[in-house]
Amino acid sequence: MKNITVLIAAMTLMLACKKSTLELVNPNQITSETYWKTEADVQSAFAATYGLLRDVNGGFWAVRGIELGNGRGDDFFIRNDVAALYQFSTFTNTPDNGTANDLWNICYRGIFRANQILENIDKVSDLAADAKAAYIAEAKFLRGLNYFILVINFGDVPIHLKTPVTKEDYFVAKSPEADVWKQAKQDFTEAAAGLPVSYPSEWIGRATKGAALAYLGKANLFTKDWAGAVAALTQLTQAPFTYQLMPNYGDNFIVTKENNIESVFEIQLSDVGGTNPWAGENAAQGLGVTTAQEFAPAEVAGWFEVSITDKLFNEFKKEKTLANDFDPRMYATIVWDYPGATFYNKPFSSFKLIFGFSSLIKKYQNYTQKDEITGASGASNYTSSNNERALRYDDVLLMLAEAVTMQGKPAEAYPYVKQIRDRANLAPLAAGLSQDQMMAEIRHQCMLEFARENHRFYDLKRWGLLKQELTNSDKVGKQFYIAGKHDYFPIPQAEINSNPQMKQNTNW
Repeated sequence: MKNITVLIAAMTLMLACKKSTLELVNPNQITSETYWKTEADVQSAFAATYGLLRDVNGGFWAVRGIELGNGRGDDFFIRNDVAALYQFSTFTNTPDNGTANDLWNICYRGIFRANQILENIDKVSDLAADAKAAYIAEAKFLRGLNYFILVINFGDVPIHLKTPVTKEDYFVAKSPEADVWKQAKQDFTEAAAGLPVSYPSEWIGRATKGAALAYLGKANLFTKDWAGAVAALTQLTQAPFTYQLMPNYGDNFIVTKENNIESVFEIQLSDVGGTNPWAGENAAQGLGVTTAQEFAPAEVAGWFEVSITDKLFNEFKKEKTLANDFDPRMYATIVWDYPGATFYNKPFSSFKLIFGFSSLIKKYQNYTQKDEITGASGASNYTSSNNERALRYDDVLLMLAEAVTMQGKPAEAYPYVKQIRDRANLAPLAAGLSQDQMMAEIRHQCMLEFARENHRFYDLKRWGLLKQELTNSDKVGKQFYIAGKHDYFPIPQAEINSNPQMKQNTNW
């Protein structure tokens, strides 16, 4: 899917106004009347839609999205260098928080573009019927994914299934959270029915049937439809799917092991394009992300924006391996003061732990380089081309374990949890765990498997444990958390001001 990332700068789709019959068409301007002609046009439209997932400001898998997705958890701290980030991390944000507002805007741009594809694809006359059906399924996946991101962050949000034609079409009231989930599930269901199991190598990274089923299963899990989650996710453990855990957990987060057998959906990044990762959608934009540079310590040209809390550090130490060593996931996720520890080819002792925590983030960092000034090929300053793995097979296994356990069948969770524990070289689980005991094990494994991967806050929220776990942590700002209020972001104030049908979220 590096092809998709290179195409991203090709266009930003815009609605065209109706032209008078006396006007000539400007051959140098792309409009909806002149654009939808070839399959290449469709592919460029998809490139522009996928590209928003890694948009530097509001993409859920770019730097601000990673900070937003992790910053409210009990395992993550964001310092006060950027006010908007510090505010939501310490639960002092307001409805004008720029980072949360950017996420809202980027998601609706993604929905707008997916709807444009769905509405205009019939204009492309040279598409075979099966290709058209697959493109329609792919657009529905992307629309569903954006609704998934919106609903876990904002709750009740407007549902747009068509591109606006008049000014009034933009002004839509919020739909209840249950209806947003219903729409996301419908999009994932229809996407799974029409997407291929795999693509030729030049298109690796595009949404597949497996990705759609995995997100359908996740949506069912979030809405406590345990049976629906099992039905969707079990398919991924059987033919024609061939997903497996990587033997080495850490290989999931380095640039040389992208799109591996564990990856179900992956955000494709390339250190190509322009030299400015903050340029926006034009030829100057670099198509990597700045996450690794912003997370890196100052000693290697980083902005040290974030840190892992000692709560996570201590969680990793709760259980040693069969070889009496620390959990290999600990070595892959963080770096700390252990014998021989190095980071960016420097001794760990050369780094200053300025926040008082015991470790630094290693996962997704380009720690084999000497610093984070350039990406893999040096095309763009401060960018990383290390793909973000949005959903991995370990998530499928732990979701299945949770879904069967929550149906009162913890015995059926053992095979799924065993695969996770075996890879980490941990001792077999004791037999006969109760439902509560198995859920405690699943929650523990989720915390270790998915640190820094936009999981923890959302998991705690759906488990009803946010207040408890934040209180029982060393997170800065935990005292400002208000149950119910801070479980969701407020609707952006700009949306409230411009949309007469919009109402603010409860408690805001």
